[in-house]
Amino acid sequence: QVSLVESGGGLVQPGGSLRLSCAASGRIVRIHTMAWYRQAPGKQRELVAEIPSGGYTNYADSVKGRFTISRDNAANTVQLQMSSLKPEDTAVYYCNARINNGFGSSDYWGQGTQVTVSS
Repeated sequence: QVSLVESGGGLVQPGGSLRLSCAASGRIVRIHTMAWYRQAPGKQRELVAEIPSGGYTNYADSVKGRFTISRDNAANTVQLQMSSLKPEDTAVYYCNARINNGFGSSDYWGQGTQVTVSS
């Protein structure tokens, strides 16, 4: 069994910063791509940022230059540093990882953490 647990969400004023963390645990042989998605009310879930095991990164245009994704392969964690936050960044943020548990690779999701940007 594999699980992803997020932390770090909350309420922040426009222009502020937050750091999200996600830890994978359980039967893990290898973690391939790790990513953050978000879903705002009434909208589809969208990719925010991703980081494959090779280390290069990919960002949604709306967050480029403001968000930074990083991972710690030894600790099986992924982080999202968010700066210059805007009200339109308000959403539930989900951690995603493609994990080989010894029986094949599957996509796993965290439970989500709320980020609210408001004055």
